[in-house]
Amino acid sequence: MTKPVINHTRYVPALINFLANKLAGGASSAYRREFGVGVTEWRILSKLASEDACTAQQICQYFDLDKGLVSRTLKSLSENGSVTVVDQGDGKRIIVMTKAGRALHDRIIELALDREGVLLDCLKPDEVEVLIDLLRRLLAQTPAVNAVQVRKPVTQRRKTTD
Repeated sequence: MTKPVINHTRYVPALINFLANKLAGGASSAYRREFGVGVTEWRILSKLASEDACTAQQICQYFDLDKGLVSRTLKSLSENGSVTVVDQGDGKRIIVMTKAGRALHDRIIELALDREGVLLDCLKPDEVEVLIDLLRRLLAQTPAVNAVQVRKPVTQRRKTTD
């Protein structure tokens, strides 16, 4: 009996991962070249543009990012004047975008939306809507996927008697 192998041309998790890696790498290169920030800085700026303020923990949870990476990125954004960190006095610190951060966001978003447009050019408008729906459904399914455990071989399973 032949053991199964992954067909990377049809294995959906790999295809999604390949696409995400290529998009993130390309975005990071473009944003660094054009604006001096990487994709993680852009993600944080885009989140702050849609909210008045948020905590580092909220950023970590929203993007599923490591807190060390978020901390380093926030330090970089603070040093370049894009964000300020405000101590609420109760031990909670919130991140707020500055005017300079908003201006940087407004310059980057044009390139981000242009890149999205080029990506989606190969799809019809109704296919874009289907894709967005499918991606949202797959994203909602990830907790169940991540709960999948390794199956024990039949010989190691506990036998029950009635």
